[in-house]
Amino acid sequence: MLDRIRRLFNQFFTNSRTINNEPLNQVSLIVIILVDIFILANVFTGLNDISSWHISPSEANPCYSEWKNYRLQNSKDKDYDIIKLSLPYDVNTPPIFKESYQKYYQKSTLGHLGNVSEICLNYAGYKDKIYSQENTQLVKNIDQKQTKINNLEQANRNIRNQYDSTLLEKIADQPTGQSINSVSAEKAKQELEKNSRNISNFKTEIANLKNQLIAKPESNSFLSFIKDEGQFGIVEQKYQQASFWYPSIQLAFQALFLLPLIVVAFSIYRLAQRRGYGLISLINWHLLVIFFIPLILKIFEFLQVGVVFEFLFKIINALLGGLLFLISYLYILMIPIIGFGIIKFVQKFILNPKVQAANRVQKSCCLNCAKKIKRNDMYCPHCGYYQYNECSNCHNLTYKHLPHCKHCGHSQESNL
Repeated sequence: MLDRIRRLFNQFFTNSRTINNEPLNQVSLIVIILVDIFILANVFTGLNDISSWHISPSEANPCYSEWKNYRLQNSKDKDYDIIKLSLPYDVNTPPIFKESYQKYYQKSTLGHLGNVSEICLNYAGYKDKIYSQENTQLVKNIDQKQTKINNLEQANRNIRNQYDSTLLEKIADQPTGQSINSVSAEKAKQELEKNSRNISNFKTEIANLKNQLIAKPESNSFLSFIKDEGQFGIVEQKYQQASFWYPSIQLAFQALFLLPLIVVAFSIYRLAQRRGYGLISLINWHLLVIFFIPLILKIFEFLQVGVVFEFLFKIINALLGGLLFLISYLYILMIPIIGFGIIKFVQKFILNPKVQAANRVQKSCCLNCAKKIKRNDMYCPHCGYYQYNECSNCHNLTYKHLPHCKHCGHSQESNL
C-alpha cells in the first residue's frame, strides 16, 4: 500500500512538471504556478457564488431569529421592544430599507432558488401595518425622554460623588469661589430631590407612551400573531429542516459547478496523452488538480456539518447519550477511508497504470518514470524499475500492466 501511494505521488509530480517526459525550465514552471493560483482563486470565487444560489435558512425564514429572541426574553418591555423594531428611527425617513418589510424579505429570492416562508411574509405584513408617522413619533418621544433620564441620573451620580468633598470644604470654611465642586452642600440635596422627581415623572410618561403604542389595533394584531404557538412552531420546524439540508444543497451545487470542468479537463488530458500533445496534456493535468482540490475540501467540509454529521450525531446521541465525543472517533476512521477511496479513484481513472503503460511501451519509455529507455532494457537506468512479468501461460517475459502477453496473447489480468 505504501509503495503504491509513493508511486502515485511520483507520477503526480512527474505529470505536473514535465512535457513529453522532458522537465520544464524554471521560468515555465513559475508561469504555470502563477496561472494555477489565478485559476484556483477564480474557482473558489465561483464555488462561493454558486453555493449561495439557493437561499439560506435565515433568508427562507427571515422572521425566525427575531421571533425566537422575542420568545426567549423575560423583560416586561419585550412587547414594546419588538414593536419598536418595526419602526424606523428617524420620523422623517420613509419605511425602513425604503420599502415594505414584505418586499425586503422577498429580495433574497431575486436571482436565487427557494421561497420565503408564507408565515414570515404574514409576519412582515403585520410589521408594515405598524409603521406610521404617529407611531414613529411616539418611539422618538420615548427615546428623547429616556435620554433625559440618563442625563439626570448621571448628574445625580456626579453630585453624590462630590458631596463628601463639599462637606469637607464647608467644615474648613473654604470660600465658595474657591470650591472645586459645581454644587454647594446646601443645594446638593435639593438638586438630588429635584432630579429624582423629574426622573420619576419621565418614567411615568414613558410608561404611558409605551402603553399607548402597544394598545393600538395594529400593535395588538401583531402581538397576537407572534404569540401564536402554532405559527411559531411551523416556522421553527421549517428553519430546522432548511438548516439540516442546506449544506447538502450547497455541496450539490458546488459539485454541479466543478464536475463539468473536471470531465472536460480529464477528456482533453486523455486525448492529449494519446496523441502526444505534451503542453496541452500538462495544462489540463494542472487544471484537473486545481478542480479536484476544492472538490475534496468541500467534501471534507460537508462531512463536518452536513447530513452525514447529523445522522451520526443522532445515532450516537440515541445509543450512548452524552458520549458525543465518539463522533470524533468515527471521523478519525472515516476520513482515511475516504482518502483511500479518492486515491483508488485517481489511480484507476486518472493515473491508470494500464493506460500509461500502453503509451509508454509504444514510445519506448520506462513504465514507472516515463523516461526514454532502450527497447530491450530489463530495468530502467533512471529509476531501476523492472519492466516485465512472466506470462502465466507461456512463461515468457511480457510487459507489466498490459492486458495480454506479447508472445502468446494470453490474458495477463492475474498479473496486473
